[in-house]
Amino acid sequence: AELRRLRGTRTGTTVAKALGWSPAKVSRYELGQGSFPLEEIEKLLNYYGVIEPRRTQLLDLAAEANEPAWWYDYADALSPEYLEFIGLEAEAASELVWQVTAIPGLLQTEEYARAIHTAHQQVVLDPPGLFERRTAVRMIRQQVLTSRNPPLELSAVIDEAVLLRKVGGEEVMLQQLLHLAEVSRLPNVELRILPLDSEMSLMADSFLVFGFSPDDESGKLGDVVSTEGVTDELRIEGESDTYMFRLIFNAFANAALSPEASHELILGKARFWRDGAHD
Repeated sequence: AELRRLRGTRTGTTVAKALGWSPAKVSRYELGQGSFPLEEIEKLLNYYGVIEPRRTQLLDLAAEANEPAWWYDYADALSPEYLEFIGLEAEAASELVWQVTAIPGLLQTEEYARAIHTAHQQVVLDPPGLFERRTAVRMIRQQVLTSRNPPLELSAVIDEAVLLRKVGGEEVMLQQLLHLAEVSRLPNVELRILPLDSEMSLMADSFLVFGFSPDDESGKLGDVVSTEGVTDELRIEGESDTYMFRLIFNAFANAALSPEASHELILGKARFWRDGAHD
């Protein structure tokens, strides 16, 4: 993502010609296909005029990217776009999430995740083993909140309708909302619910914003935005675009309930599922 950002308005052909490379080589590095030879990355950084401390940050990222990552053990079950998404999440310092369709993946129970993958499998007819591996991946991803040092800083705003949409049955929803209430107490998680009766006219599909450096760090790496689609996820890396998504997220967060009131609302919806939604 940073290599794409550094190229700016220059074409891959322009960069390749200046370095004596093929355009395919520039594209391969920007898409993360294969390894990142540090001496070649240094040539790119020299050409782009990157100085310290950002230079060291990017070389460190390139060195880490050359090490095998756990998610490649599941490459047979995941799309290249999803592999990239997991890699971004693993490196991110923070994540802002706006969700209008489902519980965010990092906060899902295994049963809730399995219900979603099962429904998807019934439509696209993937082999059963694939969606079981995808469910396993979703559970491993959640370790960024608890096992990573430092853990991912997660701020999420969820539309109240998500808490009312039955996924997997009433018991699955009950356990999911109890889990949601529990994980919202983690010190690195801030969870807010946007109530249905909120006077909020702003509309936006689900998205998330990855932040890669603390706000006070010099040489700050740029944000990356991921928007959800049926078959793929769009990465938006331009500074003005990612800033716009941060502003939209802040608008939803400001219109949502406080974390404390959101916690109480979640527990209330858990009782709704416990007592039987039909009552």
